[in-house]
Amino acid sequence: MTNSADQSWTHAGHGLPNAEPDLNTTAIATGLQLPAGFAAIAGDDELGPALTNNLAKVEKKLREAIANSDPLVDATSRHLVEAGGKRIRPLLTLLCAHLGDASRPAVVQAAVVVELTHLATLYHDDVMDSAPFRRGAPTAHEVWGNSVAILTGDLLFARASILVSELGTRALGIQARTFERLCLGQLHETVGPRPDEDPLEHYMSVIADKTGSLVAASGQLGAIFSGADDAYENVMVEYGEKVGVAFQLADDVIDVTGIKVKSGKTPGTDLREGVPTLPVLLLRKAAVDGDQTAVDLLALIDGDLSSDEALAEAVAGLRDHAVTAESWVIAREWSDQAIAALEPLPEGVVKASLSSFAVAVVDRAS
Repeated sequence: MTNSADQSWTHAGHGLPNAEPDLNTTAIATGLQLPAGFAAIAGDDELGPALTNNLAKVEKKLREAIANSDPLVDATSRHLVEAGGKRIRPLLTLLCAHLGDASRPAVVQAAVVVELTHLATLYHDDVMDSAPFRRGAPTAHEVWGNSVAILTGDLLFARASILVSELGTRALGIQARTFERLCLGQLHETVGPRPDEDPLEHYMSVIADKTGSLVAASGQLGAIFSGADDAYENVMVEYGEKVGVAFQLADDVIDVTGIKVKSGKTPGTDLREGVPTLPVLLLRKAAVDGDQTAVDLLALIDGDLSSDEALAEAVAGLRDHAVTAESWVIAREWSDQAIAALEPLPEGVVKASLSSFAVAVVDRAS
């Protein structure tokens, strides 16, 4: 049986639905802001405009990719795209493409693929985490229910697969292996560490799979489809993996220490949900090692955090404990390793921007 959503997949050359004809690339570009850490780009007369223009193309093509004639499918697919986001992954694809010829059309398509993949994981993650908000808006499962949210994530994965298949078997292989790691990371996070596995090592493995893998693929695809020197591909994979881990470590510390986030996520949500994060894992280790302040704080964290008052007390206690400072040190170590991985790249604005971004991901409040 064929439904209306199936019938709408008719966009010429892409197997995708016809997009809004009046979506203006220039108008999109005027609303884009480069994230912190890319200040070097803004001051470059050639790279700055080129990157902003390509980001606008990505945004336009992203909306084309999710458009659907079925009103429900169209609304659910647009939900997170229209909520905004930093677009970190496509930005890395586009920036790394300036190691070669960034004007190649395949570069923009690769950037769309990584953002579609990322968006798809968010729909699934929010269901599994029972998250009420994402990017300041109610999550899709809060609006339409779990089943619709999961199927929307599946649909976005499918559309990313259509686009990546047009880029060739090599890109398809990278996408498939990255997708495998994303799934394994979520699975391992869900089931938790084995009895004989160190919880901290398990946690680091999970975030490498869930975050590092896609950031690494983003830089890798940018290098490949710009025709950059083959030696730069492995550089971008190593850099992306490490900067992705640093980014997620910072995210987790920001959540459990009560810094106000722009995403709309309530500070301390991970504490309330019992999600393992670096500060809490370090706190548990400190308690085992005999730190009485850690023991006392864990009693609060492991207790009833359903009230806002109890959660605020737990967040404040963790923010003031030494394990939070230790967590920032570890995040910065991963950032430093990412910067070190860039050593083979030629000096210039691209390398400087990638270095600055690695610093910025662990020096932020959201």
